[in-house]
Amino acid sequence: MIVEHLNLVDFRNYATADLTLLRGPNVLVGRNGQGKTNLAEAVVFLATLGSHRVSADAPMVRDGQDFAVIRARLSVGERRVLTEVQINRQGSNKARINGSPSKTSELPRYAHVVLFAPEDLQIVRGDPSSRRRFADQLLIQRTPRMAAVLGDYDRVLKQRTALLKSARARGIRGDALTTLDVWDDKLVALGSEIIEARMRLASDLQQPLADAYTAIAGADHSPELEWALSVRGGDPEEGEVEASDSRGALADQFRAALQAKRTQELDRGLTLVGPHRDDLLLRVRGLPVKGYASHGESWSVALALRLASAELLRAESPAGDPVLILDDVFAELDADRRQRLASLTAGYEQVIVTAAVEEDIPEPLHRHVVRIHAGTISDDRTSDERTTDDGEETP
Repeated sequence: MIVEHLNLVDFRNYATADLTLLRGPNVLVGRNGQGKTNLAEAVVFLATLGSHRVSADAPMVRDGQDFAVIRARLSVGERRVLTEVQINRQGSNKARINGSPSKTSELPRYAHVVLFAPEDLQIVRGDPSSRRRFADQLLIQRTPRMAAVLGDYDRVLKQRTALLKSARARGIRGDALTTLDVWDDKLVALGSEIIEARMRLASDLQQPLADAYTAIAGADHSPELEWALSVRGGDPEEGEVEASDSRGALADQFRAALQAKRTQELDRGLTLVGPHRDDLLLRVRGLPVKGYASHGESWSVALALRLASAELLRAESPAGDPVLILDDVFAELDADRRQRLASLTAGYEQVIVTAAVEEDIPEPLHRHVVRIHAGTISDDRTSDERTTDDGEETP
């Protein structure tokens, strides 16, 4: 997949913006705070329906405006697809594909993107929500319908938790809250599907992760990943559920865990069991990355997770390679890891690199340069180079 052209309206610091991108490496250069990452974030949103920087959509809408628009012309195999999303400050977002209204959940069917960013270190060192977000955004790209499943789960979770809080305020205890059973059924059905998909993802990532880690770190530290599931107490050593087990087995464990926690949930007004409480455990050399790995090892795991994601999407997608976005990541790496990462990513169909210092970009990726200053985009190519094959100058 190739992003040929990106157009933004009222997105972040851009009232309007137009960016033409080429096959192969593209470098966006500018001092911090000029808008480089905003361009990367817009491309990522089309693929994952979310931001790698914020959990809510409203911050992406320019101050004083009610909505922002992201448009991208994509080359998907032999096809060209025009995708568009309107991000509303309030209410649901809207999407169009080739000019026709569409569900936003359809966008990831066309846009496949893998982002590398400084925030990736939080995947391995941060709280469990960072690892869940990583997994779920990859799930959406791998299976776009999971966007709707995850959204439905979040809505059911909020409604169930609101009921628990109301019951606590009214002093209801034990099995007196019979209406909770209805929400339990919905939570179990959706949650079991999410858990099953996440476990399958972890299993499929294992070998690509090990290969990518060795390529980046230059050493085999046996990286592993495994879900700690709240439906079996949060301990991956407990229970018998494996990635290959049926959804029915997961549902049975989920329902039993809810029953076991009901008194505590009523006391606290919280839903204590489900995929929203799970954690993705990462290990190197048999030890948890969080708390035991060095800074270099942590970075190698974070980068390896992204490379493994790219390889998984590359192997499964009929649309070709995902677009790789390396957002200010080279400034965080030592010289050896810079070269290794550049060599590993340069062969993808399209790579977008952002950097504050142009010299940080290794030679294999230092090609088409675009300069960003105070929201203004300027292309280093001459006007002849910017002319398309049919004689028309690109925006």
